[in-house]
This record gives sequence, C-alpha cells and structure tokens, in this order.
Amino acid sequence: MKAILTEKPSVAGNIARIVNAKVKKDGYYTGNGYMVTWALGHLTALALPEQYRRERLTADDLPLIPEPFRLTVRQCRSDRGLIPDPAAVKQLKVIQSVFDECDSIIVATDAGREGELIFRCIYSFLNCKKPFVRLWISSMTDEAIKKGLAEMKDGQLYEGLYQSGKCRMKADWLVGMNASQALALSSGMGNNSLGRVQTPTLAMICKRFLENRDFIPQDYWKIHITLQNGQQYRRFGYAGEIKTKEDAELLHCRIKDIPQATVKKAERKKVFQNPPLLFDLTALQKECNVRFDFSAGTTLDAAQSLYEKKLITYPRTGSRYIPDDVMVQIPTLLAKITALPDFTGCNGILDMDNLPRFPVNGSKVTDHHALLTTGIKAAGLTGNERAVYLTIAGRMLEAFAPPCEMESLSMEADAEGLPFRSASKKVTFPGWRAVLNRMEDKDEGEEPQDEGKAEFKTGEAADISGCSLSKGKTSAKTLYTEATLLTAMETAGKDIADEQAREAMKECGLGTPSTRAAIITTLFRRGYIERSGKKLMPTEKGLVIYNAVKDMMIADPELTGSWEKSLSLIENGDSIPETFMQAIAIYTRQVTQQALSVKFPEQDKPAIECPKCRTGKIKVNGKVAKCLNNDCGFIIFRKFLNKFLSVQDIIDICTGGKTALIKGFMGKKGKPFPAALKLDENYNLTFIFPDDENSQ
Repeated sequence: MKAILTEKPSVAGNIARIVNAKVKKDGYYTGNGYMVTWALGHLTALALPEQYRRERLTADDLPLIPEPFRLTVRQCRSDRGLIPDPAAVKQLKVIQSVFDECDSIIVATDAGREGELIFRCIYSFLNCKKPFVRLWISSMTDEAIKKGLAEMKDGQLYEGLYQSGKCRMKADWLVGMNASQALALSSGMGNNSLGRVQTPTLAMICKRFLENRDFIPQDYWKIHITLQNGQQYRRFGYAGEIKTKEDAELLHCRIKDIPQATVKKAERKKVFQNPPLLFDLTALQKECNVRFDFSAGTTLDAAQSLYEKKLITYPRTGSRYIPDDVMVQIPTLLAKITALPDFTGCNGILDMDNLPRFPVNGSKVTDHHALLTTGIKAAGLTGNERAVYLTIAGRMLEAFAPPCEMESLSMEADAEGLPFRSASKKVTFPGWRAVLNRMEDKDEGEEPQDEGKAEFKTGEAADISGCSLSKGKTSAKTLYTEATLLTAMETAGKDIADEQAREAMKECGLGTPSTRAAIITTLFRRGYIERSGKKLMPTEKGLVIYNAVKDMMIADPELTGSWEKSLSLIENGDSIPETFMQAIAIYTRQVTQQALSVKFPEQDKPAIECPKCRTGKIKVNGKVAKCLNNDCGFIIFRKFLNKFLSVQDIIDICTGGKTALIKGFMGKKGKPFPAALKLDENYNLTFIFPDDENSQ
C-alpha cells in the first residue's frame, strides 16, 4: 500500500481519481493500492517560547535560542488563549494512521520550498521512517499528474529544498519571536511584532510616507518656442539650465523677439520595443493591483483556485521564463486563447509559425516555469477568478507577439546661440501592444513628447511663431500602492525601472513571491498600515513602531533581502545550513539587544477637551477622533480629502481652533493647494486658505 500526501483536500481528490482510489473515508481516499490523504496547509509549527519554559520571559532571558527546536501542533486562538488547532490535531491523526498502514509515501504537497517544508515537518513530527518519493508537477491537469507519477524521484534529492525551508522557518522564529518579545518589554505595548521581512517592509512604507508628507515643492521654469512649417508647428524646449526665476524672465525676454531658429539636427530612428515577459506571481499581483485594484492576497487566492481547477500552472512561481520543452506546447495554448471571445481580435497579431522566443530561457527557470494557462476550458469562474485568468491569458499573447515598432524623431534647434530640443515617437507597427490595446503606454521614466506635428530638415531655418515661459513645481515620490510596494520588496528597496535589471536583483529581494502577500496582510492585521484609496500609508501606531526601530538592523531591507540569496545557496547545495544558522544566531542577539534598548516616546497623549460639549474628552483612534461623552456626538474623521490628520492636528483643532498650514491637499481637478483646517459653527471641518488668514 502506498500513501500519497497532498497539501489540500481538493488536490487529494484530483490525484485520488487519477490513481483510482475511489473510496472516500474520513480524511482520506483509498483503493487500488493507494491511500490518499492531505494536510491543511501547515499542520505543525515551531513551539512558542512558553513551551520551552513556563515562567514569563524577562529581558535577561532574551534572546531565546532553542537547541534543539521543537515542533508542535499548529495553534489557534480561543477564549483560553492559544490551544492546539482541533482540525490540525484530527488530520494529523488521520495522516499517522495512513502512514502506519502503508509501506512508502508519495509526497504530493505543492512543488516548492513551502510545500516541501509542510511534508517534512509532518514526517518529522510523526517520527515516520517510511521511504518517500517526490511528485513534482507544475500543473493539476490529468496529463501533468500522470506524467509526474510516471517520473517520480527519490525524495532525498530535495534535501536542499527542505533545509532551506527549515532554515527560513527557524530564522523567522528566532528574529521575529525575540525581537517582538524585546519590543513588548521596551515599549509596554502588546499586539505588536517585528520580523525579518515584515519590519523592513513597514520601514519602506513609513519612510515613503514621511518623505511625501514633509516634501517641500521647489519651483522650476520651462521655456518653449514654437517653430512653424506651413500650417504645422512643433514646440521645442530650452535645453540649457535655468537656475532662478530672474534668469528665466531675462531669458524669456531675450528669446521672445528672436524671429527664426536654425535646425541643427533632425534624426529619425527605428525603435523596437520587445514584448513583456510572462508572469511570475509577483508580476501578476502587480498587474492585477493596477488594473483591478486587487490586493496581493486577493490575486493569490484567485490564482490558487484557478490552479486547483486545473486552469493555470503552479501560481507561486518566481520565474518569468519557460524551458524549451514547454515552448513546444505554446502554439496550441495560444490558439485556444485566441478562440476566447475576449481575444478573437488577436488572431492576426501572432505569427503561429514563427513565434518569438523572448520568454524561452531554461537557465532562468528555477522550481517552476512562468505562469501559463493549461488549455482546459474555463467555466463557472467567479469574477476575481475570471479577471486573473484573462490577465494571464492576455500576457501569454503579449509575450509571444512581435515587438512593437516605433519611429523616434529628435530635433535640435539654435536660436541665436540658445539650444532647444524636441523629441517625439510614434507607433508604426503595434505588435504586442495591440493585444490589449496598450497603444498609449509609455516606458518607465520616458520623457513626455513635445506638442505638434511639424517636421524639419537639418540646416532648415524656421520661423518662431511663439515663445512661452511656464513655472512648475517638483513633486514628491508618490505613496506606495500594493503594486509599487511589491516591486520594492522584489528588489530589496532599490528603485530599478529596467525590467531585466529587476530580474537580476530578484534573488536578493524581501521575502519570496509566495510570502509577500502574507507580509502585507500582517501589516494590516497589526494595525501598522491602512489604505487610502489605492495608496498604502502608516497608521499612528505604525509610525510609532517605525520611529522606534528605523535605525535597527531589522529594519534594513537590503541586509535582510540578502538572506534569500543565502537560502538559495543552501537549496542548491552550495552552502550548509549550519553556516547560515550561526550567522542568524549572531544577528538575533544583536537585534534583540537593539530592541531592548529602544526608548519609546510617551504613549499617553495629553487629555483633549471636547470643543463641542466642553465636558467630554477626545479619544483619538486609527480612523476617527471622537468625544467619549455619548450624549455629545462630536467626531472628526482623520482622513480629510487626500490627507491624514496626525494626533497633533487633532490637538491643534480642538485646543487652538485650527491646524498649522497643511500642504498638498488635492482639488477636484488634481491641482494641489495648501490650507489650514478649523471647525465651523456646526463643528465640521472646513478650510482656512492662506489668503483668508492674511485678510483677517
């Protein structure tokens, strides 16, 4: 009898059908010489500190570095605190009985680091000694399962994968548990945590928020001339440096009376823009956040469901390439996609007999290749599932479409010794851009095009029909969205625009494609961050934590990101776990001491008298400030237009009548403006504009 262990019941049902294990029992299937059972994700976990020692931990007990670590049943919260999860206890007993009745085990948990860790922890916790082999598949189609069952490999070949997963689990426990315990002792605050990925991610969000909030716009000036060619015109921008308003005005006065300019250069170039790569999980999450406002977790849930329905390949992949053997299947898959009603207009875009091979590179495929559809007809999908499925299908069409061809035109002109430039670009053959009609997309960092359609030849003299001086203001970096945060996590906080450069940096990123959504969810659950539309911003609590730990090693994204590279070396057999864990132990001691020595600001806010009833006190919560007098009803929502009011803003409004000048309110037309806030006669917030104050 052979045991098969999957990660989820739905996967067990699919595999049981393939191996003809038709009899359904409580917690497993059986028949035809097989017993197919399942985990429920992680059924085990590393023991909590109180399970190593009963008394309450003090600063002298930290850091706690267990030797050896203990595995325990997954815990859940109850009225009595943390207890063994009843569902986990029950399923572990089922797995134990299945293993006891079988001679060998087929490991069919998800084919990746986390799936391997789930099985090995169960195997170790149950003290099982049975031999096991590995089923390694990237798709849940019948063909993929049958092929995988025919090509199973010795389970010991995945020892490196297991060791890297175990090292990651222990490192997260050591750093997260000790730093969090130390934080609780130094701050006196509960329901907080620090972590090797969580804290650098919070730090990036807070740092960007503070930079944005405190940004002071600087004026800059632009001068344009308009050159005429018959009825057509073209604007040229001044190519020199303008340092001050006075310089700009003097230059404008000089230029506006110049009648002609000479074109010194007119250069055309043919530009080819290669199609985007296929999706890995992170790229898919970013795309769905931009297009549908899906959170990373929402996208992952939909993709996982599509995988279990056999409609897409393994979703938790970190690769955006496919190997040559998978490329053989691509024409058939693309033909099925173009038959879908959503993509029937794409039939003439792809050359099925001569598909480009930009995404084909076996050396860049790790555990799993890029996300693909499987060719099985999609039916009965939820709204989210359909959106994610069509996004993956559309990207496949784009990735194998021809490059987009453009013609760029750059011109330089001289007006009495003063240099001017113009740049424009037009699509001559849309190629991959026609798949989803992305005709107006621009490359990241691409300069805006100059207005007008007039074209000139080198040496040509052109009449100047206009001259303009305009003032602009520099703008702060925008707050993170989930899409841009995922990019920052992927590149360990480095702002890299080039897609291929980002690919090269991925091995040093924060977390992995499969864990980043959970990290963002944890920050929300801890009350460290919140959403303002699509933007992510820290709460008051998140800023307190950030200010306390921002200079600590645990908040450094680049240092923490390098750990993923070390784990990859262990996975590939190029490093040993002991070396990594020794470094983690040293790091844990340093971080724990830093957390214990942190001096937190006073947590007690000054009592704020209610400006309405004059008897109640104002309590400031995450989203509102309200009077504790139930008969009063006074309330201030802390988000006003696009701005989040600080505790000090609330104090100023209630005690001083108004806030200080707040910059960056956004008007209906998207134009920023400064204003202070005050309460009107009905105790609602209203603006005080700078001109209003000057007139008083």
